[in-house]
Amino acid sequence: MSAAQRKFFTEIAALLDKTVTVTTTNGKEYTGTLKGINPETLSLCLAEAKDQKGKTIDRAFLNGTVITQILAIEKPFNLKALAERLEKVFPRLIRLYEDKGFIWVMDKIKITENGVVEGKGPAAERVQKVYDLFLSETTK
Repeated sequence: MSAAQRKFFTEIAALLDKTVTVTTTNGKEYTGTLKGINPETLSLCLAEAKDQKGKTIDRAFLNGTVITQILAIEKPFNLKALAERLEKVFPRLIRLYEDKGFIWVMDKIKITENGVVEGKGPAAERVQKVYDLFLSETTK
């Protein structure tokens, strides 16, 4: 897989659990939460999808061959920018796993777009403070 393909799939993966609008080849639009995607076919699953008439569909499974576009309604969380911010506080102790949606700090603190999810102690508290400040600056 080329670097461009990996980047493409990383971008798609960043949309998981986010609100998207999908347009199909017959012009229909569905807006819902992206719950799953098949990277080989670009088929996807939307939860609580609404069609153009406002009808809610609990789960919509769309074949990749009928999808013409996927539009992100919410801005994806910028994990790379958070990793760069953490690198300033913890030089050479940051490992970014953008495709998996988390950052390792000092090989013992795991942070996602939801904050610190693994790790305890003063270092974890410091990581959480950096995260909170980053979040408040990026959601203004």
